[in-house]
Amino acid sequence: MLGLWMSQVSPEQEHRSKPKAKSKGNESDNVVKLVWSQILINLGDALINPKVTLPWILQGAGVPVYLLGWLVPIRESGALLPQLVMANYIRRVALRKWLWVIGSVLQALCVVLIGVVALLLEGAKAGWCVIALMVVFSLARGLNSITSKDVLGKTIAKGRRGRVSGWSSSAAGLITVGVAFMMVFSGFFELEGNTIFYASSLMIGALVWCFAAMVYAFIDEPKSEIDQTQVRFWQLFSSLSLLKTNASFRTFVIARSLLLCTALSAPYYVLIAQQHLGNGLWVLGAFMAASGLASLLSSPFWGRFSDYSSRQVMMFSTLLGVLVGVLLFIIMWLLPDFAGTVWFMPILYFVLCVAHQGVRIGRKTYLVDLAEGNDRTRYVAVSNTVIGIMLLVMSVFGLLTNLISLPALVLVFSLLALIGVLVVVRLPEA
Repeated sequence: MLGLWMSQVSPEQEHRSKPKAKSKGNESDNVVKLVWSQILINLGDALINPKVTLPWILQGAGVPVYLLGWLVPIRESGALLPQLVMANYIRRVALRKWLWVIGSVLQALCVVLIGVVALLLEGAKAGWCVIALMVVFSLARGLNSITSKDVLGKTIAKGRRGRVSGWSSSAAGLITVGVAFMMVFSGFFELEGNTIFYASSLMIGALVWCFAAMVYAFIDEPKSEIDQTQVRFWQLFSSLSLLKTNASFRTFVIARSLLLCTALSAPYYVLIAQQHLGNGLWVLGAFMAASGLASLLSSPFWGRFSDYSSRQVMMFSTLLGVLVGVLLFIIMWLLPDFAGTVWFMPILYFVLCVAHQGVRIGRKTYLVDLAEGNDRTRYVAVSNTVIGIMLLVMSVFGLLTNLISLPALVLVFSLLALIGVLVVVRLPEA
């Protein structure tokens, strides 16, 4: 029923998307396989969350704090920065779903080895081993990222791609809620900090990635045109010229860089809550549940809205995130004790996550719709490489916590995101 519902489009959408569709085979079956593979990957991501699960496991193994701080940057930037080089080799492969399968299997292998390290090693030695495995994990994740958008564009026609992302994110939200309750449940049974408990969750995550690879392997993907052009290493970066020659793409990359601020501000909501509510496991569970519910409830809406206008989705969702940030700053300025109420910060975080889902689904759908064929691979690679660099650059904003309060830093991110909205206004419809 999921595939049947998602495959339905209005006559207007059908008319608009058919002339431009490049997909072959049974599109409804492809929709179901794409959604289920993404659901499984999202479950794996929830089980090996570098913001939650990994730090707890490594702290139990006595890993130095300075190594823990590298987990998130390595995972995010490590998956984005190499994509410009990867794209050159991906364009030489006719069936690119197999690259996604390879990437998922590599991630599963890394997760298994991380679990082994957590059980057998301690201290800095365990930390460095996990850092090395996270580098490989991130490279495999980058391979999945760039090929998934290409396969989505080849197998699903315009007017249907947004709902694939929407339903995948919605299911991911349900999974996150389940993981949040599992964390609270573990607290009742004194499993918090139990290395074997968390290492077991990593092993389960590895199996999930393998199942995702199996599902993805059955996608009916048409062969791509193979680019046999031989280039030297320095020529791999020639695709960056797209930022100079393609005004629409350049504007999109600038906007996407500024819209990052909705995601970068999220951890500071959690920190503010910790200052006022404490470090209890229920606080962490409440925020994870808020994030999961936001994905579960809002993603289908953003996905269908993106099929109508992904540009407007980016605008409205970012404005929602800006309003939440401004509201947080004003309330913390005028009524600082209000953050101590149990419900206030989780609700604000829920609305922020609703906004972030819109930003994420909107920009993903816009980028996939912006180009066709091998050009799509180049667009994705260039965009992600630039965003990887910007993530590292914007991480410097964290140093502002030594100068201004956390609510003020959230306000800074909100104002930068507002500038991003003004840039999105200049984008053409895709």
